[in-house]
Amino acid sequence: MNNLENGLALLAIGMGFVLSFLCLLIMGMGIMSKIVQYLNKIFPEAVEEVKSTAKKVSSNVDEAIAVAIAAIMAQRKQ
Repeated sequence: MNNLENGLALLAIGMGFVLSFLCLLIMGMGIMSKIVQYLNKIFPEAVEEVKSTAKKVSSNVDEAIAVAIAAIMAQRKQ
């Protein structure tokens, strides 16, 4: 029975250390998030606009569909 009590005490201590570490980690991340938000207000990063020209893909798709239909029709005639 003594071993069971020692095991449960060790389990409680270990889980307590893990829980306290995770709580400290969460609080540290929250503090760092606030610091980074504050620094971003002081030193904002320049955001570059990306200008891209979209090519018309539908003409290629329409052409591919027309070629496929023509191939099917030619296959049926033979």
